[in-house]
Amino acid sequence: MATRKKAVAKRGGRLTVDDVRALALALPSTQERPSYGTPGFRVGDKLFARVLDADAIVIKVDFDHREALLRAQPEVFLVTPHYQDWPMVIVRLTTVTRPLLQSLLKEAWRRSAPARVLKALEPAPPAASRPRRTAKKAPARKRTG
Repeated sequence: MATRKKAVAKRGGRLTVDDVRALALALPSTQERPSYGTPGFRVGDKLFARVLDADAIVIKVDFDHREALLRAQPEVFLVTPHYQDWPMVIVRLTTVTRPLLQSLLKEAWRRSAPARVLKALEPAPPAASRPRRTAKKAPARKRTG
């Protein structure tokens, strides 16, 4: 752990594409595949984040959340005309914090994940709350005779 902290301190705390990759691939069922020539991260074949260059990534968010992020932290987030009509926000790796990036990636992953993947992550209900299975009675036979 100390080695990791030293490496971050040497970069001035700046996150890298390798940090993005590690955070994204830690999410269940995530795959890395190229998207427009750069690394893209998908769950269930839906893109939830992709690298733009060494200094920025784009992450899927809903429009309301994007507007809030842009107002609250314009030094971290931006939208170019290309992404204006898409539910995506550009994140500057030079200014975003690791916890915020991790939270954004988790949210984007959850918005993109198929229902079967999300359901598999739900904890099993406790035994007391599970419905009991009862044996079905065989249908009554008609008597002839």
